[in-house]
Amino acid sequence: MTAPTPAAGHFAPRGTVLRLSDLLRAPVVASAGETVGRVADVTVRLRGADAYPEVTGLVVAVGGRRVFVVARDVDQWQPGRVTLTGNAVDLRRFERRDGEVLLRADVLGHRLIDVAAAELVRAYDVELGHTGRGWAPVGLDTRRRPRFLGLIGSNDDAAVRDWRSFEPLIGDGRSVAVRRVAGRVGALKPAQIANLLEDADRAEGGEILDRVRSNPGLEADVFSELDSEKASRLLDDMPDADVAGLLGRMRADDAADAIVDLRQSRRLRVLELMPAPQRTKVTTLMGFNPQSAGGLMNTDVATCAATATAGEALAVVDTATTLAPEALLKVHVLDEAAHLVGMVSVIALLQSEPSSVVGALMDSDPCRVSADADLADVALLMADYDLYLVPVVDDEDRVLGVVTVDDVLQATIPEDWRRREPAPKPVRPARYPS
Repeated sequence: MTAPTPAAGHFAPRGTVLRLSDLLRAPVVASAGETVGRVADVTVRLRGADAYPEVTGLVVAVGGRRVFVVARDVDQWQPGRVTLTGNAVDLRRFERRDGEVLLRADVLGHRLIDVAAAELVRAYDVELGHTGRGWAPVGLDTRRRPRFLGLIGSNDDAAVRDWRSFEPLIGDGRSVAVRRVAGRVGALKPAQIANLLEDADRAEGGEILDRVRSNPGLEADVFSELDSEKASRLLDDMPDADVAGLLGRMRADDAADAIVDLRQSRRLRVLELMPAPQRTKVTTLMGFNPQSAGGLMNTDVATCAATATAGEALAVVDTATTLAPEALLKVHVLDEAAHLVGMVSVIALLQSEPSSVVGALMDSDPCRVSADADLADVALLMADYDLYLVPVVDDEDRVLGVVTVDDVLQATIPEDWRRREPAPKPVRPARYPS
């Protein structure tokens, strides 16, 4: 029985929803009743993150060729049967157009990004619903169908979620531009994108990186979060100049780690292409044991003089846009010879009058470590004194850099703990507009 056509501007009742699996290989029947072919695929055009794609037509297998039937030439869409408005089809071979996505070829069996969960999920079926203007993919089934006990093809509405919860990922090169339109990957946290990359295969990873590269700062943050093995593989696929540009935007300590993981034959070439200030920082860090304070530290720190006012010290923090936020919790107070004479917390500065002198607010004997202090000693010092950061100084008390608590955690937490499988998330059924 044919489902009723919904009123314009409203979704059809639940009974009019079709599954892609019910259409594939279904006979395509002319209005006179003759079977002219079988459904091979469904074509859609993406319309951004907040809109359902529009079904533009069918790819129909007719004899030994695949032809295109435009959506407006379909009279009835039914599970296991498609009926045309006329008795003839255009027998010219189907050719994909720019921006076109094929649900079977590009979506079914491929992985998409679950935006809310920031994970890759595989599409096992697609639900099509009527929007009042035409058919559209409205739901995505991400649970594999059981293939035993007679359950083949059984429906499980709880496994289907709103299409708009996902970001299309893999498809033909001619649809890359429209798949970038949503741009929701860039809204994820760098660590979430790094997790996606570590789970992605080469093709998927290439598409994820392609969307991240439009924001160079985000790309640098993502590479800082990647495990060294994955980062090294991705860098191997990039030209030397691109690698140098990327490492030039990263924190110096993360860039030094990445340089060490490069093939030895590339290190010097990449270093020579890096901006001179960053190259100096990186080569300095590469001279330290990676498991020492010198190897862990970030060379960029916020500093001021003891004679500065609280307002002037806060201005230093305000303009230090390239420093990691955790390195800005305290300002290092230096004398004229750049020796460390104290530290003052940003909280103390905020709670003081802007005209207050830093020398009266600072801790004049802060904890500090030498560059050769090992990781365990740094971790114990930070735990004993409840420190979020500790300065690294040379033999004359000149500041070389700062080790922050996230540096210590990253170095001490085992890799398999940080990348362990997350707990399974509950699957919520799709709720389409009524």
